[in-house]
Amino acid sequence: MRFRKTRELSVALAHGLNEADATVQSMPDASPVKWHLAHTTWFFETFLLRDTRSDYRLFDEKWPFLFNSYYEAEGARLARPDRGLLTRPTLEEVLSYRAHVDAALERVWPDLQENHAVLLELGLQHEQQHQELLLTDLKHLFSCNPLGPAFRKEGPAPSTSGGVELRWLEGPSGAGTFGHTGEGFAFDNEGPAHTQWLSRHALANRPVTNREWCAFIADGGYEAASLWLSDGWDWVRSEGVTAPLYWRGQGEPETHETFTLSGWQMIDLDAPVTHISFYEADAYATWAGARLPTEQEWEAAARRHAPTAGVQLDRAEAVQPRAESPEGDFTSLYGNVWEWTGSAYRPWPGFRTAPGAVGEYNGKFMSNQFVLRGGSCATPRGHVRATYRNFFHPHQRWQFTGLRLARDL
Repeated sequence: MRFRKTRELSVALAHGLNEADATVQSMPDASPVKWHLAHTTWFFETFLLRDTRSDYRLFDEKWPFLFNSYYEAEGARLARPDRGLLTRPTLEEVLSYRAHVDAALERVWPDLQENHAVLLELGLQHEQQHQELLLTDLKHLFSCNPLGPAFRKEGPAPSTSGGVELRWLEGPSGAGTFGHTGEGFAFDNEGPAHTQWLSRHALANRPVTNREWCAFIADGGYEAASLWLSDGWDWVRSEGVTAPLYWRGQGEPETHETFTLSGWQMIDLDAPVTHISFYEADAYATWAGARLPTEQEWEAAARRHAPTAGVQLDRAEAVQPRAESPEGDFTSLYGNVWEWTGSAYRPWPGFRTAPGAVGEYNGKFMSNQFVLRGGSCATPRGHVRATYRNFFHPHQRWQFTGLRLARDL
């Protein structure tokens, strides 16, 4: 069943990792593999067993403190930057925890489906979010190792199509309905549906590529203050940023390497550029004489395409963005790279947080972040939809983040 497949994929992503791989935390924004495996289990145990089954007893009374993420209603918790200090419990013990909770859930499955289906679906969608985070956090960890270890040795082959020419496609204009309309699952921040006016505009038929980003670097894009937002320029100078995250090399940028989940590889010039911040995306758009799309412009285009298309996560493999297919337009609206928009992450008109701890899921983060759309190569297939709103702070770039250009007409 779908629950079992989802839970099995998380374990498969951890297969082959040693205890240290699963324990170490490379930066405060990232979490250890072991923590992801335990936290997603804590979510099911807390909200679908503890809160609905009077006869259920916690696997370990001390573990909620370790594996609660940010739910204030659930009380005290381990500080996020300290998750990498959890040498105990071991990975084996965490896997036993998962098996224990899964068995308890399956024993009462008919009741959960009948009386708690919405919460059960939220738990599955939450786990899928952490599957992507597990991969991107592990990639950052391995990139910090001078040996450049591979998560999986086999990765996607470099593109041979020669790339797809950039074309501009006019998007829908006028009054439109945006946000989740109530059919199927959606996170709370995707609704309610509302009306907004779109002026005439066009979107690029594909994301910006590594080849195009090399031209931006060669033209002094990281050295021209006039291209950057003030905060972005301060960030570039203070952090010494000269290229996307994980790029390295000397001389022409086309000869650089990039770190992947299969280790260090030559940059695939025709694949979408990834691991860039909002600041970088905005500066590139300015350099290109364009802008970032609004999330409504992006959503209007995406509603015409199947969210299951594109390069997304299907199995425990070394994912990496791939070059655009030459067949059709907007073939990478879903998957490949999360696309930065120019929209601040704020609530839709009429948004209300849900009661209880689950109401903390998205609403409390609606400040100082920007929206990304579309999913990435590390997003489990079937997880995203046209209304899905991801969000990050403007300097963050360890996720598979890229951009698609827009312009006014």
